[in-house]
Amino acid sequence: MKWDWEVFLQDTGGGETYLNWLMSAWGWTLSVAICSLVVALSVCSVMGFLRTTPNKWLVALGNGWTELFRNIPLLVQIFLWYHVIPSIFLSLRSIPSFVLVVFALGFFTSARIAEQLRSGIQALPRGQRYAGMAVGFTTWQYYRYVLLPMAYRIIIPPLTSESMNIFKNSSVAFAVSIPELIQFAMQAGEETSRITEMYAAVTVLYIISAMVINRFMAWVEKRVRVPGFVVAGGTGGH
Repeated sequence: MKWDWEVFLQDTGGGETYLNWLMSAWGWTLSVAICSLVVALSVCSVMGFLRTTPNKWLVALGNGWTELFRNIPLLVQIFLWYHVIPSIFLSLRSIPSFVLVVFALGFFTSARIAEQLRSGIQALPRGQRYAGMAVGFTTWQYYRYVLLPMAYRIIIPPLTSESMNIFKNSSVAFAVSIPELIQFAMQAGEETSRITEMYAAVTVLYIISAMVINRFMAWVEKRVRVPGFVVAGGTGGH
């Protein structure tokens, strides 16, 4: 089907309604992705802490969380949060599907970032942990003020990929009727019979969003880089 924007505008009554709908869907997609990323970073910080402490029970807890959420497909987790968990915990039935999707996507991504964060913490020189202990920090304090900030600097490149992935993975929210970009493309394409144009517009927005995330993370990496810092291999976690 040949792209003919003028014909498309005529067929859709000027296209203003569908343009507004497209922008609204983009807003929903961004909202799901950003909120899920906040959840993922919060949870993975805790999991990174648990998985690198000397306490074997905390390590087992962190490893169990990571393996559980990393090994279940994302779409399955979406359906579990939307259909199964509210049927077990009845109080969750009143929670909007948007919130359930955010938790599903956030927990799924937290398991992936937690593995990277564990590697980042263990890559730090052992002396950083000892320095925190020497000034009287508690375990949580030297993680909060010394290890985690440095580990996040190390993992910014893979964290950039995960930030882009969480935006792209938000497309599965259409499965539970969140009005994001894929949902828009499917419904608007059916109503207008202009499937090519709809999916092309959605693809362009995905590309723009991913590129913005990539450039933003590159700027963050440059801003937080520690001059002269060289990772010394795998002793920071023990």
